[in-house]
Amino acid sequence: MTEFRADLLNGIALAYAGDAVYEVFVRDHLLAKGITKPGELQKNAVRFVSAKAQAYLIAEMEKDAFLTEEELRYFKRGRNAHSKTTAKNTDVITYRISTGFEAVFGFNHLTGENDRVAELATYCIKKISEQIL
Repeated sequence: MTEFRADLLNGIALAYAGDAVYEVFVRDHLLAKGITKPGELQKNAVRFVSAKAQAYLIAEMEKDAFLTEEELRYFKRGRNAHSKTTAKNTDVITYRISTGFEAVFGFNHLTGENDRVAELATYCIKKISEQIL
């Protein structure tokens, strides 16, 4: 059996994992805030996980120099990946940027950097929560 190497995965595969990982943190956050009705959970989750929100977050991370050089490389790998899926609720550029955002989470998760994943998620949840208030 071949050894699994996250660094060899394409940006779409990294984003696939990263999307799920980030969403778990968001769902945990919303449940901890006492939001338990399915409709309310979905409405609130979109504020954190939409392509527009993720594009905003990656711009904030770059502005705050919050990403490592390695994370920036994986962001670019995800952003530049060509997907057969198309954006449903946003433009192609925003969709690609959000794919890069998810790739950062995916890479960190798949390489076992769970503390860093939590740090990134906490940063993102705080940034979006500040925008909501």
